[in-house]
Amino acid sequence: MVHSPKTDYEVIVIGAGVAGIYQIKRLIDMGIKATVLEASGDLGGTWYNNRYPGARFDSESYTYGYSFSKEVLDEWHWRERFSSQPENLRYLNFVADKFSLRDHMQFNCKVEAAHFVENSNIWQLRVNDGRTLTCRFVIMAIGLLSQSTLPKLDGMDDFKGASFHTYYWPHDGIDLTGKKVGIIGTGATAIQIIPVIAEEVEELYVFQRRPNWSAPLNNSEISEAEMTDIRTRYDDIFEACNQSPGGFVHRPDRRSFYEVSREERLALWDKLYDEPGFGIWLSNFREIFMDEKANAEFSDYIADRIRQRVKDPDTADKLIPKDHGFGVQRVPLETNYFEAYNKENVHLVDIQEDPLQRVTESGLRTAAHDYDLDVIIYSTGFDAMSGAFDHIDIRGVGGDKLKDKWFEAPATFLGMMIHGYPNLLMPNGPQSGSASTNYPRGIECGVNWLMDLLAYMRDHDYIRAEPTKMAEQEWTAEVVEMYKIMLMRKAKSWFTGYNSNVEGHEAGHIRHLVYNGGAPKYMARLRTVAASGYGGIEFEGEPADPQEKPLQSTA
Repeated sequence: MVHSPKTDYEVIVIGAGVAGIYQIKRLIDMGIKATVLEASGDLGGTWYNNRYPGARFDSESYTYGYSFSKEVLDEWHWRERFSSQPENLRYLNFVADKFSLRDHMQFNCKVEAAHFVENSNIWQLRVNDGRTLTCRFVIMAIGLLSQSTLPKLDGMDDFKGASFHTYYWPHDGIDLTGKKVGIIGTGATAIQIIPVIAEEVEELYVFQRRPNWSAPLNNSEISEAEMTDIRTRYDDIFEACNQSPGGFVHRPDRRSFYEVSREERLALWDKLYDEPGFGIWLSNFREIFMDEKANAEFSDYIADRIRQRVKDPDTADKLIPKDHGFGVQRVPLETNYFEAYNKENVHLVDIQEDPLQRVTESGLRTAAHDYDLDVIIYSTGFDAMSGAFDHIDIRGVGGDKLKDKWFEAPATFLGMMIHGYPNLLMPNGPQSGSASTNYPRGIECGVNWLMDLLAYMRDHDYIRAEPTKMAEQEWTAEVVEMYKIMLMRKAKSWFTGYNSNVEGHEAGHIRHLVYNGGAPKYMARLRTVAASGYGGIEFEGEPADPQEKPLQSTA
């Protein structure tokens, strides 16, 4: 018999974003003594931190919200088809307050270290307030894009004006009226910001290293009547998400690209381009993701649409990617992004032609020019998927560091467990289904599966669960194999682990971060593993003292 000592909590959840909120709700409902540790000053995760102008969903709002509560579905009115950050944060607070979840959350609590203690099968967590907390299970709900990265530029501390990464946009806002502003980057975040601030700044200089494909969001308001209709269809909406590869309401066109005429393809693309959301990407022919010729034809179509929207041909050409085709990495959706470059106060600076050299006291210096600026915005992305894990000193069996294990690339079992790190669970980890699908649909699936696993352990008096090395190797190999048929393997994106600002994440070395099999296949795999008695996972224990049974009710 293995004695398991008393702990502060049965479960500690790290992160109070979309995943952490649902995770603590399920734990409380199961009667488990648990808490959430959140590094920020309040809940919300992505929607608490990213307060830049233009921040909003690219998922249809009614597919992004939680599905677990009919009361929430009946009471909440989404105001826009693609809801903005302030409304999204209000929604998450509405859910947390409705179920009194704040009572189980601790804010301004950054976890600095998490070490597994083998002889007692517990985790010890060191928090930045000086406490050490113990628990039997750690659930990492730390988000996919929560570790921002800055460029490697000399002089960044020399600038006398305001400067910040978009993730740390001032919560009280910043008045850009009449200011000279420089923004570095033209990724998904910048594509949302640029058309908004272009309306208020005196001059906007956009420093672009590599252009990104983008397509219209086509947002609109949701009327009372439409919201009433949506409420009657929630079961069908969520079922459609479960059945689609991307977890959205959009499903691929099942016809072969080569079965239909060029005229029919153009007609479909014209239709999808003018419709809201990801249809232009996810309701398209499947070949655009895998076939070079099909992708090239479609990319040419999108390039022509860009040229129609940008008046200056040279600027339009600079905004069209040449190193990858449309849709081989996550597609940013935009509102008047390309039209912003038609404004006289917006200037595109191609830093491939005129490289950035340094930050100065008064702005930015390229090889050919000095740009005097009042504000510098770093829209330079994130150390995606594994970055937030790397910034916690996580040590498993034998004191092995997770950062070292994952340096070349993550290796997981189902994207939710790691060999050598018992009782460390991830509802949305690297290589999980949530990484490449409509995020809340993925995290609800992940949380539900983990809760079933904990219930199984409770019923069998198990105190330790760890995937076998073979199970981890087989799952990781499956994830790697799926990259081979996808054109995304050639793109410099966070799907392939590319980030030139992070050591070891440069181009040429693919880090297989996402599961590309689609939501239905992933969920089927989870069901199969559970039905087999959790094959691939080794369980241990039962406590010597019946009063210390794991996962006992707090009632």
